[in-house]
Amino acid sequence: MATIINMPRLSDTMTEGTVAQWLKKVGDKIEEGDILAEIETDKATMEFESFNEGVLLHIGLQEGDSAPVDSLLAIIGEEGEDVSALLNGGAAPAETTKEETPAAPAQEEAPAAEAAAIPEGVTIINMPRLSDTMTDGTVATWLKKVGDKVEEGDILAEIETDKATMEFESFNEGTLLYVGLQEGETAPVDSLLAIIGEAGTDVSAIVANPGTSAAPAKAETPKAEAPKAAAPAPAKTEAPKTAAAPTATKKVSAINSENGRIVASPLAKALAEEKGINLAKVVGTGEGGRIVKVDIENYVPAPEAPAAAKTVVAAPVGEISQREEKNSNMRKAIARALDKSQTENVNFTISLDVDMDNAMASRAIINQLPDTKVSFNDLVVKASAMALKKHPQINTEWTVEKTIYNEHIAVGVAVAIEDGLVVPVIPFTDTKSLTQIGAEVKDLAIKAKKKKLTPAEMSGSTFTVSNLGMFGVDNFTSIINQPNSAILSVGGIKQKPVVKNGEIVVGNVMNLTLSCDHRTIDGAVGAAFLNTLKQYIENPVTMIA
Repeated sequence: MATIINMPRLSDTMTEGTVAQWLKKVGDKIEEGDILAEIETDKATMEFESFNEGVLLHIGLQEGDSAPVDSLLAIIGEEGEDVSALLNGGAAPAETTKEETPAAPAQEEAPAAEAAAIPEGVTIINMPRLSDTMTDGTVATWLKKVGDKVEEGDILAEIETDKATMEFESFNEGTLLYVGLQEGETAPVDSLLAIIGEAGTDVSAIVANPGTSAAPAKAETPKAEAPKAAAPAPAKTEAPKTAAAPTATKKVSAINSENGRIVASPLAKALAEEKGINLAKVVGTGEGGRIVKVDIENYVPAPEAPAAAKTVVAAPVGEISQREEKNSNMRKAIARALDKSQTENVNFTISLDVDMDNAMASRAIINQLPDTKVSFNDLVVKASAMALKKHPQINTEWTVEKTIYNEHIAVGVAVAIEDGLVVPVIPFTDTKSLTQIGAEVKDLAIKAKKKKLTPAEMSGSTFTVSNLGMFGVDNFTSIINQPNSAILSVGGIKQKPVVKNGEIVVGNVMNLTLSCDHRTIDGAVGAAFLNTLKQYIENPVTMIA
């Protein structure tokens, strides 16, 4: 029987996804574990693998198209199977797959009829896939109970995945009629999790057949979104035909002739970026002309044309020119987070200069050790963790009813990537040595550049460090990374005249600026923290463990 594949939620804050690249086309045989597509979320571009086997019968989104989580992404089933009923909002593809004997249809009709009898306004909520590798989930906590009113956007439960415990929000409104799993219970992805509908609706028929509850839920997703999905269905059913057309071109070139997208594996893209290779000049040897790792390793650039042959065309003086570029999901998420931070926080900033002479000398000695590389940013991260232990008020989170004191310390390190900014987190930062912090920060930064960070690696910070010193910036002010109460902005090391032992000499100075949420942090508390931080950085020997 055909299986509907919905847009997965691949990060804890993802509300919609964009198909960056399809790695399979309609008609291809799919094995469990095959990579179907690369999905761009608000945080990274992730490979999305199939948990089903069969033939790819339908593609619901073309490359570059975006859609909300749980929207129709693809359909997998038996070769030649009719999926028109699913595309039009139906829920009983089983009828088309088992027609050999009179007895078989009679047995198959019962669940199909029961699925069709789902009361109007009732929505089946299945166990979501909250990470790209999640196969089952555990209900850690229910935040709603049966009988509670549920609004769109309300948090229904906290779901423990293979990577983190994430909040699962409702995309529907109504009354919570049924809970399929109790706290602590585990079930596979797409198992019956809950039912939402009008108060007093009888859902006993659905509950009595848990083996078939997943089928109505999957069919209900496109059905519930009929105004959005049903109308363009005819156009989408034609899409696979045209998507398969440029196959012959792809076998000799990695550029899709329809949309100009370069088809390459994530590893090949990362390797090409590392080596400075233009993917448009590489011929792919993978399936459909896809560029793979070996193509990058074996690439030999063609000789450049003589300089005289190059022509420079200058735009007319005074010509007005514009171009539009679609906002990525990551950029949209950054905008939402910054807007929320600026709207909700009551910010103030304080700054001071740090004498870096001792830090520079200490770092030079530390980096003489074999296989050791510690940056100035690593010194700041370590010093921040130690200062947070002495000033726990900085390590807090504000809520309307209470202030949360984090007794653990997890410093987030802002990393700039091509599409925006991500904040990988060093858990239990205060327990780690300078060299351990340096190694972790380097590893996370590399993964960030390659868009390989997992949601768990970007969650749970209690304090954030943002460093623009490597760009020649003297000082700046950062926007607080919620739910943190503070963020540290680190400038570059500059030579300035300073007074030492009564004499004016040339010193190495670095500026630190602390942005604080005044709801949790008062000015004196922020100043005390900044001075403790200054003492640690100016005396690195106090941080060596």
